[in-house]
Amino acid sequence: MLVIGLTGNIGSGKSTVARRLESLGAKVIDADQVAREVVQPGTPALKELVRSFGQDILDSKGTLDRKKMGSLVFADPAARARLNEITHPRIKEAISREIDQYSAHADSCACSEVLVLEAPLLIEVGLHHNVDEIWVVKVDEDEQIERLVERDGLTPVEARKRIAAQLPQEEKLKYARRIIDNSGDPVETKKQVDRHWSDLLKEHLRGTGNI
Repeated sequence: MLVIGLTGNIGSGKSTVARRLESLGAKVIDADQVAREVVQPGTPALKELVRSFGQDILDSKGTLDRKKMGSLVFADPAARARLNEITHPRIKEAISREIDQYSAHADSCACSEVLVLEAPLLIEVGLHHNVDEIWVVKVDEDEQIERLVERDGLTPVEARKRIAAQLPQEEKLKYARRIIDNSGDPVETKKQVDRHWSDLLKEHLRGTGNI
């Protein structure tokens, strides 16, 4: 089984690329969904967050208020470091477990031979060590800011803060085996994904001696 690490900074369009890969036959693990699961009510991670940041980070139902938490940590590097210290090891452990479980299952059934880990913090958390190759979705910064303003209701200043809090795009590109430029036409993005997918399968078949 091949494991692709799909990454890119906030607003780059990773989810669009992941959906296309899923439609082509890949199995996708969404790291953001895993991150939500590790801080569900009653979890050790959420209890630790409350001890560190107080009850104000919870909504009326006792669930983590992600918008409030985001506003807090993106304005304070020390708070962001504490959040990462609490959540990142648990996210990494949960994802590693999912990869292992899927790999074991794929070996015993006619399942997809490609697993995609969609993770914005793939490199920062160290999950790039769990994948066979890395795909990076890149985007022009002006387009990135415009998407964050539209999608998340952020101001341009808030959007820039969130971009600045992540590993620079140029650094992520150094890890890339394949790059998808999602700055323009969605049709062109789809063509890039399809081309990379086709190349990946050809390389895999050649490597297994089936071509």
